Amino acid sequence: MDILKTEHFTTPAVGDSVQPSLAWPSPKDSEDSKQSPVVNSSDQDIQKAKDVHLEIPDGADSFIPKEKSSDSFPTKEREELPPSSVSSKATLHFDQPNRKLSPAFHQALLSFCRMSADSRLGSEVSRIADSEKSVMLMLGRCLPHIVPNVLLAKRERMVLHLCQELIPLILCTACLHPEPKERDQLLHILFNLIKRPDDEQRQMILTGCVAFARHVGPTRVEAELLPQCWEQINHKYPERRLLVAESCGALAPYLPKEIRSSLVLSMLQQMLMEDKADLVREAVIKSLGIIMGYIDDPDKYQQGFELLLSALGDPSERVVSATHQVFLPAYAAWTTELGNLQSHLIPTLLSKIEKLLRDGEHGLDEHKLHMYLSALQSLIPSLFALVLQNAPFSSKAKLHGEVPHIEVTRFPRPMSPLQDVSTIIGSREQLAVLLQLYDYQLEHEGTTGWESLLWVVNQLLPQLIEIVGKINVTSTACVHEFSRFFWRLCRTFGKIFTNTKVKPQFQEILRLSEENIDSSAGNGVLTKATVPIYATGVLTCYIQEEDRKLLVGFLEDVMTLLSLSHAPLDSLKASFVELGANPAYHELLLTVLWYGVVHTSALVRCTAARMFELLVKGVNETLVAQRVVPALITLSSDPEISVRIATIPAFGTIMETVIQRELLERVKMQLASFLEDPQYQDQHSLHTEVIRTFGRVGPNAEPRFRDEFVIPHLHKLALVNNLQIVDSKRLDIATHLFEAYSALSCCFISEDLMVNHFLPGLRCLRTDMEHLSPEHEVILSSMIKECEQKVENKTVQEPPGSMSIAASLVSEDTKTKFLNKMGQLTTSGAMLANVFQRKK
Repeated sequence: MDILKTEHFTTPAVGDSVQPSLAWPSPKDSEDSKQSPVVNSSDQDIQKAKDVHLEIPDGADSFIPKEKSSDSFPTKEREELPPSSVSSKATLHFDQPNRKLSPAFHQALLSFCRMSADSRLGSEVSRIADSEKSVMLMLGRCLPHIVPNVLLAKRERMVLHLCQELIPLILCTACLHPEPKERDQLLHILFNLIKRPDDEQRQMILTGCVAFARHVGPTRVEAELLPQCWEQINHKYPERRLLVAESCGALAPYLPKEIRSSLVLSMLQQMLMEDKADLVREAVIKSLGIIMGYIDDPDKYQQGFELLLSALGDPSERVVSATHQVFLPAYAAWTTELGNLQSHLIPTLLSKIEKLLRDGEHGLDEHKLHMYLSALQSLIPSLFALVLQNAPFSSKAKLHGEVPHIEVTRFPRPMSPLQDVSTIIGSREQLAVLLQLYDYQLEHEGTTGWESLLWVVNQLLPQLIEIVGKINVTSTACVHEFSRFFWRLCRTFGKIFTNTKVKPQFQEILRLSEENIDSSAGNGVLTKATVPIYATGVLTCYIQEEDRKLLVGFLEDVMTLLSLSHAPLDSLKASFVELGANPAYHELLLTVLWYGVVHTSALVRCTAARMFELLVKGVNETLVAQRVVPALITLSSDPEISVRIATIPAFGTIMETVIQRELLERVKMQLASFLEDPQYQDQHSLHTEVIRTFGRVGPNAEPRFRDEFVIPHLHKLALVNNLQIVDSKRLDIATHLFEAYSALSCCFISEDLMVNHFLPGLRCLRTDMEHLSPEHEVILSSMIKECEQKVENKTVQEPPGSMSIAASLVSEDTKTKFLNKMGQLTTSGAMLANVFQRKK
């Protein structure tokens, strides 16, 4: 105290010199703090204390700082500060970036810093004593908490508390001490005080660093605090590297701006590229986001973009999530200010997607597609905010009188506060006024002179629709990704925009009219992914009655046109799969299918029958009983045989998924009529469809249905096929039977069933294959021999309930060999004959 008094070495209090926007929120307002575990158990404290102690380097005192090499910190050497910089009358000035972030966005960005001010100790750490009296008061408050713990220091669980209590004393002394070497030593102690600081301890240290920075100013922060970070950037403990990563963000507002965009950015870039710990890289991403809120050097834009791509491609979900929550929206805000959102960032991501699709004709990299498309999706709020802020009415958007109401569901739920349009704009009230003017402008005055919106309408949408037409419609993941993107785009830009700008562009491409039917190839675009993405991404955005009618009408038209033009049904199937995943659309899809059931064209009825198969697995049994089975029964008595045949896969799927006995009996009766009615005895297509369905659903169907119906009927079909005189038809049936028996061979089959139906069926099939496909015959002979041996070896003493012959027939090893050989039927007979041989 005497030294401090004689040197008159004091610095100003934080006071009003720091702008309110830099005030740190309490941990309860921080998203990260919600996830921080609070440990109260003394047993856990004891366990944790094993790793918490003052770090003592080998052969050195713990409070002696390490020797600094000349290149340990690539900045000017730390020199003693001139008296003027620490005068009690001096006013601290922090570099304010030349940025236009709304205070709400700025505050939301800073909320990702980890502060700890809600406790007594946190409050103590967050304020720095600046006079003899305040130092005395601080010592009076802290010493009573320290001394008892010193006396009990042998009890390890008290070390944690002791270390934390030292933090305010170290900070205060480091702040006020006149000697730079002593200050450096004290800050070194602070950063090395705890060997592996946990979440709470890091928050305490960060709070102290921020208090120190706000008290001493940017010059000393650069000269004294940053070197401590730099020295630990490659520390062996991830907790220490985590502290470095978090410090870079927390200290960003208090650094010289050239240091933010050079040294600190480089430190974070190095850690993102090199650190192996997911938690560290996650913290790096959050700090990068905060840095992006302060950086104002346009030359760093490209470096930021490269960092963004690296972060989006990170193997850790935690890192990618943090990128979408913090880094991407912060970078987008800067990009918007630079005028690059519509000129570079979005177009570059689009071009990367287009390149992926061009290069992926033989195998699309769906992970990268997801990476770029999810980034575009996260940019939608920023894009909409730009459109509002650059609208012709933006100067008229003044808050006065009653604030318009914004519906709770007006916008999709944001991933983080930084993706909330109201946060980007500045306030919910300001957004409400802008939205009212936005809707009025679109409805009554149009888009003339509205460059930012015209770019969306004339460039972004056409390019997106063109991309959609290039993706593989059978790729469920791609369809889903683009569907969700368009859904968020349409919801964000609103119903008027969707109805007047988005739907017309899709409708112009799709041209749903029977005049466009080409009897040979169909309307090309109707077979593309454009159909399911328009149906599920655009037409599902709003759910009022007229919106649902539009969706129903669209699907009915697509079903009709694809059927009449004999085109592939993949686009319609993709629409049903995507919509069918949501039970809210099951009634709607059944309405569409009933339209097909009663259609005058047999082609459309046939399509409807095939679509039921896709819907059955997701629909509850009540709907199956009330809506699906009656429709299928109606179609199963259709005048056209092709329609009746088309119902078989759906009936099979019901047998695979439903458990209601009455429902199963109705379906079983219908399938039995197909197999036993004399009118179908020469229907080759019907028999192949039945066999194919049995092979698909048999292994998963109810065991009683499989034993009493599937296997006996396969035996009959194999028997009848022996009498077929047309070799092409005989081989076709035999091939499908081979696949069905292969699938069923791994099922639980009783000895009686094996002897009376399974083995006889295999022998009939072998007879066909002897003449038509010798490669298959070799495999069948091995299967039959193995079955016969198992039956012969089955002893009377075998206890009831033991493994069935069929279950033990094909061991896992044998099954693997068999399935491998099925794809290699051109292999020599000698090799194939050994597929099912016993292991010696």
